[in-house]
Amino acid sequence: MKSLHVGPVDLDVPSGVTVVLRGRSGSGKSLLLRAIADLDPAEGTVSLDGRDRESMPAPDWRREVGYLPAEPGWWADRVAAHFADWDACRHLAERLGIDPAAGDWSVSRLSTGERQRLGLMRLLENKPLCLLLDEPTSALDEAATAAVEALVAEHCAAGGCCLFVTHDKAQFSRVGSRGYRLEDGRLVEERVV
Repeated sequence: MKSLHVGPVDLDVPSGVTVVLRGRSGSGKSLLLRAIADLDPAEGTVSLDGRDRESMPAPDWRREVGYLPAEPGWWADRVAAHFADWDACRHLAERLGIDPAAGDWSVSRLSTGERQRLGLMRLLENKPLCLLLDEPTSALDEAATAAVEALVAEHCAAGGCCLFVTHDKAQFSRVGSRGYRLEDGRLVEERVV
């Protein structure tokens, strides 16, 4: 069995920009995001606004660099238990087409698309500077996808940045200011049209 290796990678995601990343399934996109988020071991230097990841405690880094996996994790039965302040997030729920009463729901009741949108809400509640989004709209319809894309655009317009993984070619062009394809563990710049 061949082990997956990504890199070396030289990638800059400036403030105000969404960089999109695509590649075949299994090419290492998720591995790259997890390495940046300091969830998997990785060699090299990762920095945010000139601050090395190694100079910050991991929880501080993860508050500034927020990672949303393709399948968000859940550790409590009720939705609201996953938020510091569900009531403060109700406006995000409405924008994402989630019933504001969903805080009282059991996680087991949620569809895959609701889990994705609630995972994004949970991430945005922490106000990270950089978003690492792994296929955040893969289970969403057009309206929900547009709502997610709008929130990401607003995040970047407010000075944040985003590394956005997608398999959708139209989304690749729609969302990104810059784009890359991960191929054989290396980043290949790809034109965003």
